[in-house]
Amino acid sequence: MRKCPKLTPEGRRLCYRIGFYHATGQFLTVMSLGAGPVSFTHIVKALEPFFFAIISALLFDQWMKPQVYASLIFVVGGVGCACYGERSFSWMALTTAMGSNVGFALRAVLSKFVMNTETNSKLGEYITSNNLFGIVTWCAFFLSIPVALVGEGFTFLDLWNKATTTMSETVIMEGAAAAVPDYSNPIRLARAVVTSGLFHYMNNEVMYQTLSKVHPVTLAVGNTMKRVFIMVASVIVFHNPMSLQSVMGSTIGILGVFFV
Repeated sequence: MRKCPKLTPEGRRLCYRIGFYHATGQFLTVMSLGAGPVSFTHIVKALEPFFFAIISALLFDQWMKPQVYASLIFVVGGVGCACYGERSFSWMALTTAMGSNVGFALRAVLSKFVMNTETNSKLGEYITSNNLFGIVTWCAFFLSIPVALVGEGFTFLDLWNKATTTMSETVIMEGAAAAVPDYSNPIRLARAVVTSGLFHYMNNEVMYQTLSKVHPVTLAVGNTMKRVFIMVASVIVFHNPMSLQSVMGSTIGILGVFFV
């Protein structure tokens, strides 16, 4: 069993600040995924190491070697080339994905600052990497409630019914229940949402454990490796078209990440 963390007033302030960045990054990522193909969002999200490096330097004066910043030129150039050649280009998907990069970079850099031994002792007790992410998640949840009420309000039930109806029609149109899961049953849809949330939480908790041991830029490089598999899977599963220029730009950008 984990020991319950105890926060000082300064610790609570910082955790709510990180929670705001966490909620903002998640919100903008979902918006980007809804505005364009999954593969396009993750092409733009491959810029994370660039934002992590710049924010670490400007806000926390943690500068890296010149060759690291030189390699980021290939990352930015490759992603720009991929976006320019993307058949399903969307300004909404691009801007929200870029915004999520900023939000997650601020979250990671500030979380790393809190994990620092000297800083940690001033913010409370038992603030391990796992406990910190748990606190940040609760803070993000509470901060998201007003946004959800203003954005959706009492239309949530209508949106839920529309989701089940749309998914039911999709299954009928596809004519392949085995390939397209039937979520027209509200209970099955709720189970899928909860399962997705649990896996997402576990993924981020492992990410926080990793962040406690490495630099935020190193973490971002690891995330980029993960996005390669997501992009390939999205093309295979959702049949999202990618032009040759988009593929070449993605390759240049991702290879540039490995030189960071």
